[in-house]
Amino acid sequence: MEKNIKKAKKRKKKKEKSPSIARALELRKGAQKYRPVKKTYESQSDLESSVERFLRYLQIEKNASALTVKSYREDLEGLLEYVYELYGKRFPNPGDVTTLDLRGYVSAMHDADYHYATIARRLASLRTFFRFGMREGFVTMNPAKPLRNPRVKRPLPFFLSTNELGSLLQTPPTDMMGLRDRAILEVMYSTGVRVGELVGLNMADYDDEQGLVRVLGKGKKERLAPIGSFAKESLDVWFALRPELLARNKANDAPDKAIFLNRYAERFNVRNIARMLDKHIKGAGLDSRTSPHTLRHSFATHLLDAGADIRSIQELLGHSSIVTTQIYTHVSTASLREVYEKAHPRAR
Repeated sequence: MEKNIKKAKKRKKKKEKSPSIARALELRKGAQKYRPVKKTYESQSDLESSVERFLRYLQIEKNASALTVKSYREDLEGLLEYVYELYGKRFPNPGDVTTLDLRGYVSAMHDADYHYATIARRLASLRTFFRFGMREGFVTMNPAKPLRNPRVKRPLPFFLSTNELGSLLQTPPTDMMGLRDRAILEVMYSTGVRVGELVGLNMADYDDEQGLVRVLGKGKKERLAPIGSFAKESLDVWFALRPELLARNKANDAPDKAIFLNRYAERFNVRNIARMLDKHIKGAGLDSRTSPHTLRHSFATHLLDAGADIRSIQELLGHSSIVTTQIYTHVSTASLREVYEKAHPRAR
């Protein structure tokens, strides 16, 4: 009991520093840090403990990735901060939260200049949380269901032309690390994998005879991605150099060892890949907007332009919904329009 009183006083003192709910949300933007899910939680006496139960469900039962749990935590912590102020420095029961309360939360996010896409994502997280609550019986209705997402205009994905990609792929030097970088770029463009999927590739995932690589995508979904001849050639060069790097660092090889290793014979992380790509982008003199995901966009756009059907592209990208893949049809249409306006004598 005394511990709970101390925690409440500490939380109250912390919240009193914020001049307003909107200001508190504004200060939070971009400042959230990953915290592991609590290993134990009390019975669902208030909204905070219900959120912890939901996060445990994602982590243990749904086997969600650490980044997915982190995203849900950040989204729901925003709600916790709002209702804590709204209900007089205390957490209400989950069933006490109304649609009107959530409308106020959305309004506070607008006041704090949150991006429309962020608001839409947080509303999706709230719907999932309260749907879980209905299943578990600690709420009788989903107060987030009536709320409409703000209308978000999805920007067309940025991609590189085939000539620009050719320049990028020729930029890495011919030393060991340069040839490794060349293999990374070739595989990313050849398969369209996400950068997180790339760094997770293991030696056991690559089938040299079939020219396929097994990719573990979002939601732990597996798919097979074909490896093109140029990427396969670059991989063969890298595999010939890889044992030397392992020996230099006195590291052992194994089937679960990463395909791509840094100079210390350790697995890359996403930031390493982004820094490596940025270096070669500058060397090739390409648009600074180019990112690891640009290679994925380029992969899909070039396939579509060459006549590949949208369903096949969906499978290759690992999209669960065709709606996500359809954005590339708009990119292709925009390209056709640009060609038409340049070439047709009476286009404008």
